[in-house]
Amino acid sequence: MKRMLITGASSGIGMHLANSYLAAGWHVIACGRSLSKLQASLPAAMPPAHPALTLCTFDINQRTEVVTKLKQIEALDLVILNAGTCEYMDDPVPFDSALFQRVIETNVIGTGYCLEGVLGNIKQGGQLAIVSSSVTLLPLTRSEAYGASKAALDYLTRTLAIDLSPKGIAVSLIRPGFVDTALTQKNTFSMPGIISGEQACTFIMQGLEKRKLEINFPKIFFFTMKIIAFLPNTLWRWLAIKMIKGA
Repeated sequence: MKRMLITGASSGIGMHLANSYLAAGWHVIACGRSLSKLQASLPAAMPPAHPALTLCTFDINQRTEVVTKLKQIEALDLVILNAGTCEYMDDPVPFDSALFQRVIETNVIGTGYCLEGVLGNIKQGGQLAIVSSSVTLLPLTRSEAYGASKAALDYLTRTLAIDLSPKGIAVSLIRPGFVDTALTQKNTFSMPGIISGEQACTFIMQGLEKRKLEINFPKIFFFTMKIIAFLPNTLWRWLAIKMIKGA
């Protein structure tokens, strides 16, 4: 039985992936901050608990707790680092450095803590995947903190793909568009191309099975963003400012 570990398993994409890999016959180590939320999100965790499901709780912002617990989980075939948060800056003046710190610490530093704890336990020929976002393709309004954190994950993942290759570990960068989750349900703006958590799960699992370096979805949304990203920066800036003024 193959073994996989996923963070952020109590909701959204992480929840769907944990349930789907369990249904596919994997041993799943589902990680989250709250035991009660993990149990509520993963039906297999309810008594009698599924023998191939292990729950692991920690606060991703607490280094010692994260590293200690993850180092105990050995012989992993697949690790998906999915935990993260999203907060927007409604107005950059005054700049909310506390918000910026919260997002960077959870999305970037917290991912670093997870890597410290888990990398040594991925088997030869295993896989590592880190969930970023399509927001990194373009500078978008109110995304100073969230976009910066995901851009850092892009660079981190691409670098790890190079440095872990000699160790026989495949690395995938996952960049979703808008996915219907508890986080996106708080958004008050239009979300073009939004897909369900189940659809996102299918895209990710198919991409990981093929050991893709990058898993970008949904395709139409991603390629639209990619085309716009080829525009001169001055033109995109002008369009983005006009959209803000027209909102």
